[in-house]
Amino acid sequence: MSEMITADLVDLDLSAETKEAAARALAERMVTLGRVTDLDGFLADVAAREAQMPTGLDGGIGIPHCRSEHVTEPTLGFGRSAAGIDFGAPDGPADLIFLIAAPAGADDAHLTILSSLARQLMNAEFTSALRTVDDAAAAAALIRGDESPAAAASTAPESARSAEASEGAEGSEGSKDSVAVSAAASADTATGTTTSERPFRIVAVTSCPTGIAHTYMAAESLENAGREAGVEVVVETQGSAGFTRLDPAVIAAADGVIFAHDVPVRDKDRFAGKPTVDVGVKAGINKPTELITEVRGKAARGEVSAGSAPGTPVERSGDSTEGYGTKLRKWLMSGVSYMVPFVAAGGLLIALGFAIGGYTVNKAPSVMDHFLWTQADSWGALFFQIGVVSFGFLVPVLAGYIAYGMADRPGLVPGFVGGAISLTINAGFLGGLAAGLIAGGVVIGIQKVKIPAALRGIMPVVVIPLISAAIVGFLMFVVIGKPIASAQKGMTDWLNGLTGTNAVLLGALLGLMMCFDLGGPVNKVAYTFATAGIAVASPSDSAMKIMAAVMAAGMVPPLAMALATTVRGKLFTQTERENGKAAWVLGASFISEGAIPFAAADPLRVIPSAMVGGAVTGSLSMAFGATLRAPHGGIFVVPLIGNPFLYLIAIAAGVCVSTALVVVLKGMRKQAPEGTGAGVADTAIAAKVDSKEPVAA
Repeated sequence: MSEMITADLVDLDLSAETKEAAARALAERMVTLGRVTDLDGFLADVAAREAQMPTGLDGGIGIPHCRSEHVTEPTLGFGRSAAGIDFGAPDGPADLIFLIAAPAGADDAHLTILSSLARQLMNAEFTSALRTVDDAAAAAALIRGDESPAAAASTAPESARSAEASEGAEGSEGSKDSVAVSAAASADTATGTTTSERPFRIVAVTSCPTGIAHTYMAAESLENAGREAGVEVVVETQGSAGFTRLDPAVIAAADGVIFAHDVPVRDKDRFAGKPTVDVGVKAGINKPTELITEVRGKAARGEVSAGSAPGTPVERSGDSTEGYGTKLRKWLMSGVSYMVPFVAAGGLLIALGFAIGGYTVNKAPSVMDHFLWTQADSWGALFFQIGVVSFGFLVPVLAGYIAYGMADRPGLVPGFVGGAISLTINAGFLGGLAAGLIAGGVVIGIQKVKIPAALRGIMPVVVIPLISAAIVGFLMFVVIGKPIASAQKGMTDWLNGLTGTNAVLLGALLGLMMCFDLGGPVNKVAYTFATAGIAVASPSDSAMKIMAAVMAAGMVPPLAMALATTVRGKLFTQTERENGKAAWVLGASFISEGAIPFAAADPLRVIPSAMVGGAVTGSLSMAFGATLRAPHGGIFVVPLIGNPFLYLIAIAAGVCVSTALVVVLKGMRKQAPEGTGAGVADTAIAAKVDSKEPVAA
């Protein structure tokens, strides 16, 4: 750690009152030393990481950290606050603040050194020494783990200074532990030793979005708690520097499993069939003793995991204490996120087919029977027919991945089957939603049934798919399919009958929804509603009007922010002005997430302004009668739009309204934006677009 922290990166009298100010104070020291090239850009990345999960830890510690393209080399800043700063820890403010800055492409050696610091922070003697040291150079030396006798005598005890300088050392220790447990497992097998005659054995996996700090702190905390409880704990840290899989013999000999993670556990099926506790990484840091007690209790009661069921994709990406409403939203968004690529590909291919082959291309014979390489109509028919096949997957994919979000891979078969049945009985998207939720619920119910150990191996391959598909099929064909099909037909007839004021009001409502959360759940509801209408070979005129209004409204927020940063740049920070340049392209491409950096930095002014502009555009698009067969594409599919000139006028009107509002509202505030720290940067856009997997490191 000798190159990562120096006395110039230490502030023993940190006067900041907020976590944002603390990060800025330490980051300014990094800028002075040339370790950070763009202060606001770096702080935006820190804020984006902080937004994923608070970085405060029990014991008065705050560890804001991130990967950032604005960092030139791995750097560590340390500050000590007399008053304490709130970093979201359950036990109160932090007085020891470590700002960890890693380059976007940091090599393994540096990242593992930072992970070594994370382990040291779990050492009470180390943190006590940091609270009493009175010299910046001595504090830096203590954090580096220098062997200076003077430093050892005046600041840190031997146990703190002997922390390994690299993950390699930790990895070898972990390997030694693993080998030792593996050897013990073999000895148990040879001698017939029983569990009651040896210590309880636990294998654990820890991971966090960044893989620098929490991952290794949770590992250290679990290992320390295990030693105190007389339990053997071997941890697999799935961090930024990669990971070394635990020896299969170690896993086989374990009596219980602990997952402390905020990102999916890799190769999780290795641990199936054992008592398992699955929690967030912070619980591994703050409650290791309780987790060990819980897994021992499960082992005593004979509770084991069945296949890959524990920890569904939704549960892995959220908090175990989330309410049913939050989980339901995530289940539905899981299905939508997997469906959208099929919508985009199929819709654009169908639109391209109409553009090349004309509006009678839907009546063309199969290209298998008639295709001429030199004839444009044949190519139009080819694109159209590929698009129709792609659209045929929409409802099954929606239902399948809703069930997947609920029950992991065992939910896929009944989900896809239920979605396909929904198409067969003309229940459409409503049927797909119902089929996905039913399939996930059925699989969860089956997994709760206790079965003999001899049958567990065939459960995920034979029993669960067979029983769940049969139940879902029965319910869709015989019980709920017909009522849902009737509801789907009623909704379609209502949409086809929309005219005049009703159509304009619907356009305004959809515009408001598209601009409310910029790619979030409400935005996706409006978008899915629109794409559901055109997901047929011959969509109705009303469905195409709705699709046009939705896309037009979704283009407004980023284009408005881009225009605002151009005409009144002084109202925005330098980082926001740079983001404004990218927002032109993002908005023109129908990527609403281009406005996220602005909304995150100033939501009370940006979001209402965007919503008003989106409502104006949506209502005008419906009033002008603009139609659209393609579900995506922005200005690049203007040739496929009905009434394109009026359509562009509707977009321009909404952009101007949003721009004017945001300029007026920002102009009314008393404080200039330059000191606010920019807001969430481009990494937040990527995180929002994917849904769907956190990006900031």
